[in-house]
Amino acid sequence: MALHVVVSVSWLALMLCLLTLAVTALTTDDGDRLRTTYRAMGMLGDALVLPLSLLTFLSGVALGLGTSWGLFRYYWVSTKFWLTLGAMAASVFALTARLHDAVRVADTHPTGPIPVADLGFVRYNTVIVPAVALSLYLFNVILSVYKPWGRRKAAERRAVRIPSAGR
Repeated sequence: MALHVVVSVSWLALMLCLLTLAVTALTTDDGDRLRTTYRAMGMLGDALVLPLSLLTFLSGVALGLGTSWGLFRYYWVSTKFWLTLGAMAASVFALTARLHDAVRVADTHPTGPIPVADLGFVRYNTVIVPAVALSLYLFNVILSVYKPWGRRKAAERRAVRIPSAGR
């Protein structure tokens, strides 16, 4: 359980760092600061997105399978499973691709200012993607803390049938 908490909180913190850098890049007119933030985002993404997202998902599955919560017995656990699976896929494919786009723009202009026209939608993608991811991870934290919605109906029927099967 400790591993799951550590890696999932680290994944959330990574998105907070990426969002902070992206907002800095969006609001600066300094070409050097823009290049530095985009390159830092790329380095963080390359080093941390895959291991943190994969470890979060796998440790969550292990917890679900190894505890009484199960993976699909409770609505909140099922919701976290599907949201984490989707977030992992989106992080590995969409987020890292957007970060690489930002690094390419920075590398295309090694000195001086970077024209807004050359930045295109990269400026906004690097803010939107981590902001959405951070919101999703915070929602997962809320699910973990409050455990809403109770047990799934199919899981309740199975739980009732299993003890009576031995009678």
